[in-house]
Amino acid sequence: SIAMPAMREALGATLAQAQWINAAYLLSLSSLVLVGGAMGDRFGIARIFSLGIVIFVVGSLACAAAFTPELMITARAGKGVGAALMVPGSMAMVSRAYPRAERGRALGLWAAASTLTTALGPVLGGMFVTWGGEVGWRLVFALNLPLGLAALWLIHGRTPGDIGKPGVRVDLPGAVLATLALGLMAWALTEACAGPLVALAALVSLAAFLGWEAMAPAPMLRLSMFRNRTMAVTNLVTFVLYFALNGVMFYLPMTAVSAWKV
Repeated sequence: SIAMPAMREALGATLAQAQWINAAYLLSLSSLVLVGGAMGDRFGIARIFSLGIVIFVVGSLACAAAFTPELMITARAGKGVGAALMVPGSMAMVSRAYPRAERGRALGLWAAASTLTTALGPVLGGMFVTWGGEVGWRLVFALNLPLGLAALWLIHGRTPGDIGKPGVRVDLPGAVLATLALGLMAWALTEACAGPLVALAALVSLAAFLGWEAMAPAPMLRLSMFRNRTMAVTNLVTFVLYFALNGVMFYLPMTAVSAWKV
């Protein structure tokens, strides 16, 4: 978000393209994160987590080397795929790596590290953009290479017995429908020329996704879980919170670059 004004200027991106640079990552991540969890159960959590790291790092390097908005958007979508494979397995790997007596402490350290890196991200991004010159924003993405290599080294040989469960099914039709529905929604909200037909197609795709999940033998999203009031309310609050945060994180840099150009 901090690097977006510099990225937009260097790539010659329009406002809509800048929105897609942000949305492409979130779209592929949100569409495939549940499938990533199922793939971890099927093929092994550590294997899928490592594959996600590789895809994420390759996507990051593609972002660092991008010279057009279209290439950046494509690379960001690829990063989202990698993140979708990583996110579900992170806590599961921690739980497997530590005995029950030490698990609470390990998960606490995991949460603390996540909070620390989240706080450091904007600081490092600001430093790279301020002092890195024309390549400053590219360093924001290139930083993921040493982090990814370090993570792969830490995982290697430390997850014995992680062979997966061949009988677990992966809900690929659900993933396709979810990606289609969310993609059409993003298109309708981002592109002024999309029109009401795109919004209608998004709603139809969403309805098809919910219908499939209700009848699928191995759904990526078990709708029965939302009968639990606590879970339903928690998800609603989380949705509203992150909706607000996403607006602040994205539109403030857009406002800043517009004001700077004026």
